[in-house]
Amino acid sequence: MGRRIFVGDLQGCFSAFEQLLEKLDFDSGRDRLFLAGDLVNRGGRSLEALRLVHSLRDVTTVVLGNHDLHLLAWARSSGRKPHREFEAIVNDPRAAELLDWLRGCPLLWMDHERRLAMVHAGIDPRWGPAKAQACAAEVEQALAHQPARFFEHMYGNHPDAWHEEQTGSERLRTLTNVFTRMRWSTAGGRLDLTARGGLDDAPAGFAPWFEHLNPAWQGWRIVFGHWSQLGVYRNGSVICLDSGCVWGGCLTALVMGDGPERIVSVDCPPG
Repeated sequence: MGRRIFVGDLQGCFSAFEQLLEKLDFDSGRDRLFLAGDLVNRGGRSLEALRLVHSLRDVTTVVLGNHDLHLLAWARSSGRKPHREFEAIVNDPRAAELLDWLRGCPLLWMDHERRLAMVHAGIDPRWGPAKAQACAAEVEQALAHQPARFFEHMYGNHPDAWHEEQTGSERLRTLTNVFTRMRWSTAGGRLDLTARGGLDDAPAGFAPWFEHLNPAWQGWRIVFGHWSQLGVYRNGSVICLDSGCVWGGCLTALVMGDGPERIVSVDCPPG
């Protein structure tokens, strides 16, 4: 068994991704790669990043981020706005293969034996592992079987909390916001999807989602990205790996399986 390498948000920063793999001496015959979502957008070379991840798909697990979903929605839109990076992807000869593969990626990855999980943004505090997995499966099924309808109703900040009695597009939108956009929540699962900032910038009545983590996750560790202003962050239960590469920060990996866990980063040059 080789190493397990978890990497934060790429956002089209292809050069940094290449440099990180080189620094890690990544071996696709030995190692496994886990990417916490947002492969594309803003970094300048989203097509190259997506191609490279796709080429490693047999040894790579990706969870979908909000920018990945935005790409998939944009690619299907008839009235889409110009977007240079997304245009490069949809105009690529292998666009259909790349986009179909991306749409088939999960929203939540779990390893029950090692009690490890990975999500792009967060998990509702009312959900334990089994409920989180079931909720992710609802979205994944919609993406697989009704993508046009899903993307038509995906965008929006309301409802601002998931409830079991929700149905249809509202339910799917809320679930998607939890897995791919949340930072702040109440203990009852209400989201603030507009506030940003770091740990000291919580909006009134809210806290980082992981401070309300359901007790059923005790003994687990959850890897996530999405929150560049939080940066690399570790406590006993969660590990954030979004170190703001696209904003001039670093691209960060968590390496497991070859001795003590360690954090490895590279600076992010343009492109």
